[in-house]
Amino acid sequence: MPSLFSQIIRGELPGDILYQDELVTAFRDIYPAAPTHVLIVPNKFIATVNDLTEADEQIAGRMLLVARKLAEQEGIAEDGYRLIINCNQHGGQEFYLLHLDLIGGRPLWPMILRV
Repeated sequence: MPSLFSQIIRGELPGDILYQDELVTAFRDIYPAAPTHVLIVPNKFIATVNDLTEADEQIAGRMLLVARKLAEQEGIAEDGYRLIINCNQHGGQEFYLLHLDLIGGRPLWPMILRV
């Protein structure tokens, strides 16, 4: 696991943790793309969506439910928000730890430009 995330999860580095349980941890992105930008990561190392197994079903589901809960807490649920999971190089994954970006707080641009 990238040391920065694992250290935040273990409480060894400061992080603005908004949610943590036995399966996932959610904290604010230090380089936010919008007024609300939260990373939701599994507490166990999973590199990409392709590495999820059926045993990880509860983790994947928890990530989505935590995103919904945090969107409500942050006051962005009604206006809307974006959830992003990138997978591998062509999907735009920059580092190899499964994570879900919760982004909102302002109108967002189209994700895919049609050319």
